[in-house]
Amino acid sequence: MIIRCYGARGSIPVSGDEYRKYGGDTTCIEIRTENDEIIIIDAGSGIRRLGNRLLEEERFHVYLLFTHSHWDHILGFPFFRPIYDERTRVHLIGCSLAQGDIIKLIARSMSAPYFPFMFDDLRSEIVYSPECRERYEIDSVTITPINLSHPNSGSGFKFVENDKTFVFLTDNELGHVHRGGRSPEEYAAFSKNADLLIHDAEYTTKQYLKTRSWGHSTYIDALKLAINADARQFGLFHHNQDRTDDDQDQIVYACREILESKHVEMDCFALTQHTEIIL
Repeated sequence: MIIRCYGARGSIPVSGDEYRKYGGDTTCIEIRTENDEIIIIDAGSGIRRLGNRLLEEERFHVYLLFTHSHWDHILGFPFFRPIYDERTRVHLIGCSLAQGDIIKLIARSMSAPYFPFMFDDLRSEIVYSPECRERYEIDSVTITPINLSHPNSGSGFKFVENDKTFVFLTDNELGHVHRGGRSPEEYAAFSKNADLLIHDAEYTTKQYLKTRSWGHSTYIDALKLAINADARQFGLFHHNQDRTDDDQDQIVYACREILESKHVEMDCFALTQHTEIIL
């Protein structure tokens, strides 16, 4: 399983010299299975670059999963160039109980006066699977969803292939249980022994004093989850839109100090929009 990140920023895309290392694009993750099938998580602004790469590789069959339908996770869809190619087939997967009908939400974002090209005029084949399953398979990967603790709800995912486990939990607030959300203990059990855990770590403890119940975690709570889950690798994600590269470096350093003080062996890092991990 190959995991590539094309966007790790939260809430809104950003640009500038202070964001060069970690990047400014919003959520988009690509998974390549052992048979080279393509699974995409979310269509934030990072999906634009992924789409360009897929066209260069002449890849026209993808599965697209959505964690939820907040703007920063869907805004890149109209700029995903493969959807304008008649050779493309996209399987859209999103539980309607978690986020609403994703087809209707995307179509609305591509309607006048918001966008000049209508969703119904796309040349690609869009196959929508709204089922809310406890578990399903794409090629050699078994996928298990879990409810996120987030306003308007959402889904996190566990991907398992050949005894390797990748857990992706963004837009998940560990310090406040939203309707339908789970407790930190339940998320730790869901993530137990993950080879890679990527989790929302948007806020510092100081920021969280003002942002509690907004749907995002502190990096301290996210690190605590990774420790309790015995994760082998932990990636901080959904970087605050105002967090500079230097500030993010300091957070990674602080996390590593905590791990060292607790004598926990764990690879801890913050994702960039060019991160690639092989499990």
